[in-house]
Amino acid sequence: MERREVESFFERAASVRALVIGDLMLDEYLWGRAERISPEAPVQVVEVVREDLRLGGAGNVVHNLAALGASVSICSVIGADENGALLRSTFQTKGIELAGLFEDPARRTSKKTRVIAANQQIVRIDRETKSPIDATCQGALLEYLAANCGGFDVIVVSDYLKGVLTPEVLSAVCQAGRRLGIPVVVDPKGNDYAKYHGATLLTPNRKEAEIASGVAIADLESLELAADRLLDGLELDALLITRSEAGMSLFQKQGSAVHIPTVAREVYDVTGAGDTVISVLSLGLACGLTLPQAAWIANVAAGIAVGKLGTSTVSPQEIVAEVGHALKDSDSKIKNLDVLAHLVASERSRGKKVVFTNGCFDLLHVGHVKYLQKARELGDLLVVGLNSDASVRRLKGEKRPLIEEAERAHILAALDCIDFVVLFDDDTPLRLIEALAPDILVKGGDYRVEEVVGRELVEARGGRVELVQFVDGRSTSRIIEKILASY
Repeated sequence: MERREVESFFERAASVRALVIGDLMLDEYLWGRAERISPEAPVQVVEVVREDLRLGGAGNVVHNLAALGASVSICSVIGADENGALLRSTFQTKGIELAGLFEDPARRTSKKTRVIAANQQIVRIDRETKSPIDATCQGALLEYLAANCGGFDVIVVSDYLKGVLTPEVLSAVCQAGRRLGIPVVVDPKGNDYAKYHGATLLTPNRKEAEIASGVAIADLESLELAADRLLDGLELDALLITRSEAGMSLFQKQGSAVHIPTVAREVYDVTGAGDTVISVLSLGLACGLTLPQAAWIANVAAGIAVGKLGTSTVSPQEIVAEVGHALKDSDSKIKNLDVLAHLVASERSRGKKVVFTNGCFDLLHVGHVKYLQKARELGDLLVVGLNSDASVRRLKGEKRPLIEEAERAHILAALDCIDFVVLFDDDTPLRLIEALAPDILVKGGDYRVEEVVGRELVEARGGRVELVQFVDGRSTSRIIEKILASY
């Protein structure tokens, strides 16, 4: 996927309603220095210099989804204790819907304390209840699910084996997803995966897939055997097996396996990387991406997550920047219309004057460059609408364009005078002009003002049309003729 496609994905993410059901916990980090051994026992003495409290377990999935732009609701059980109250208040400050969050005075809200010195964990202390929730709490969860599942675009199940996800609750979730056509994406735990029967997608790591399938995974052949057993036995639509440094492998009922190599970067901490993967993957499904596309973006996000210490979120901006890393300058200027419309509106609100022009720009030459430079001088921001390959063929014949649309877009975006490039497939740029509402509409001097598409729209908003003369004797047609004559 290109950067502009990923940007559009995150633009759509803002409309996604996600339900996260699973085990909530707090992750406490005590950061310090360990420079001596205790005289009381052969252990390090840690001088704590900083304390950090983060959302853990299913809470980290909630935090990731919210950071990616989705509207998130929680379905879970916590204790009626200080840690439970802290969890609740933290979610409230992040705008998380808590109608499905229930309290049980007999349970202890999970809290994991990690002591870290020199960026290394020294010890972890767990305080939690792991027994299954009682019949009252289970009934409350089932009642909430029955009444509310239909209001979500995706359901994410985050199982940490702390007792919230009983077989009855899991069965209700998977059945509701099938009945309502809502994807149910599960981060599984434990040895017996029968409880996840009927889910849309599972995301085990390699070791978990080995245990659940009973197949020792040593190569791609055994990996596919394990995947087939899980897909068929659990009646899943798909399975994504994370394989650490080997990347990810996606298996679907239909089609071949897709193996996605890991994004190379220094690994600081894998804590919470699985939460990042399931969050991005679920969001991708809810936004209509194909599974390979969603898995590819999730893999990019995981590569960013492991470069951070402790449970952390990954922002859309970090993912988009990572995707566009190979073509930093030009790629960052090429946008889809939904993203560009927001960017242009934001720039205009700061007082910038937006200039728009369009064309095929096939075999870019000095005439094009001079024209674009003059257009840019008319305002503060120049947006170029670029005809797609299909559009060019309709306008200029089946032998054109000579340069395909992605290359033309990158060539244009490399020019300093251009701020943004947007591809369009229509015969005219009218839809772009409606969405972008430019202040100045620029066309070549071979047009008359009244012939310019979009003139009425621009002038009705107080804008104007400017005609810019091309450099005499410079055209793509003449370059083609010269090449044919010479060669």
